[in-house]
Amino acid sequence: LTVQNFVTPATGIAVLYALIRGFTRVKGKGVGNFWADLTRSTLYVLIPLSLAGALIIASQGVPQTWKAAESVELMEPVAFDSDGNYLEGAGIDGDTVTVDGKVVEDAEVVTEEIVPLGFAASQIAIKQLGTNGGGYYGVNSAHPLENPNWFSNLLEMLFLLLVPVALCFSFGRDVKDKKQGIAVFMAMFLMLIAAMSVTAVNEQSASTALTENQYVDTSTDGQAGGNMEGKEARFGIGSSVTWATWTTAASNGSVNSMHDSYTPLGGMIPMLLMELGEVVFGGVGCGLYGMLGFAILTVFIAGLMVGRTPEYLGKKIEPYEMKWAVLVCLATPIAILVFSGIAAAVPQVADSLNNTGAHGFSEMLYAYSSAGGNNGSAFAGFGADTPFLNLTLGGAMLLARFLPITGILAIAGSMVQKKKLAVTAGTLSTSNGMFVFLLIVIVLLIGALSFFPALALGPIAEFFG
Repeated sequence: LTVQNFVTPATGIAVLYALIRGFTRVKGKGVGNFWADLTRSTLYVLIPLSLAGALIIASQGVPQTWKAAESVELMEPVAFDSDGNYLEGAGIDGDTVTVDGKVVEDAEVVTEEIVPLGFAASQIAIKQLGTNGGGYYGVNSAHPLENPNWFSNLLEMLFLLLVPVALCFSFGRDVKDKKQGIAVFMAMFLMLIAAMSVTAVNEQSASTALTENQYVDTSTDGQAGGNMEGKEARFGIGSSVTWATWTTAASNGSVNSMHDSYTPLGGMIPMLLMELGEVVFGGVGCGLYGMLGFAILTVFIAGLMVGRTPEYLGKKIEPYEMKWAVLVCLATPIAILVFSGIAAAVPQVADSLNNTGAHGFSEMLYAYSSAGGNNGSAFAGFGADTPFLNLTLGGAMLLARFLPITGILAIAGSMVQKKKLAVTAGTLSTSNGMFVFLLIVIVLLIGALSFFPALALGPIAEFFG
């Protein structure tokens, strides 16, 4: 697992740099050596960052030790009956347990707890920096040992986007036009801000079911307010929403709150970020090369609008590249929609749902969106514990991961053989505000057209229900 945590992001960087060489080399015969790129990415980027990251979060209390576990004394003993049920409000005097003044026979008093330890900090550092996701502990980064305080929470969130953001500027440097990298960064950044805003507003205002419940206080007077179900009180709504949007934008999947407890529209945005192909920064390498696939699609559509042969970074975009670019952009939607559509028609899938109706459908759709986006987060009420679900979720992972890689390498191999075209007055600028706007529109247009019917059956129906 540790090897895979490093090799996976290094593979994304290697594929990205194959595409960059396709744009920068003129009439070349190759796009680099995969093993060399994999080795460089691991040795010079991922290992140094992970070492530094592990040391920093270990200083905040994240375990990093040879000890597998430690037995510690509880501050207050607790009691359980003979069937293992926790006795709330029990009075404990030595081995005698009373509830409402009555002695509970055969009750067991627990005074110690086993705390799992091990090499947590080193695993957490690379699972965040490599956008791998998962968690060392069962409840992921909501666990107090995996994420002890506000500072560790901030660091682990920054780790999510550190390398994907840096690669935008690396792209601009390596194509010898920093404005190109800034333009792609701005498109991603603006979509991320919009996603965070929509999620934050919905979580802070809470759903009607909560605001009309007389037993639930959603006011902000002296407390976090809003929808705090499934969220850590020490992080509140702001940090929880930030993590939720960043982890689904960055193809990571680690969580510090439970997405299944989000409001309908608040939960829809993380789902949509995955369904867009996780190109809003996305995973290490794969987010940027996915967005460059959309950039190729954008210049082609813009070229049709103005009656010019489309070009990107001085290379002509022809039918061969367009076919592969369409596959890159549609591989994730196809994998998610086909497999989730099949699953919706299989009766046994309903037994894995924690909820019925629109939210139950959202649980299933989120599972396939997470698998198709190689994310790993979940609407945790969905129990994907049948052979059918395991096989189809695995199939979605494979298709949505390897089809885009195949398409990007095909585009890179074609582009590297082409000559550079001179920039003229009619050349479409791919580094100005207009191109950023067009790129965002194309990404959202494909996402909206592909997923609106499915989202209408799930979170949108739940919102209006």
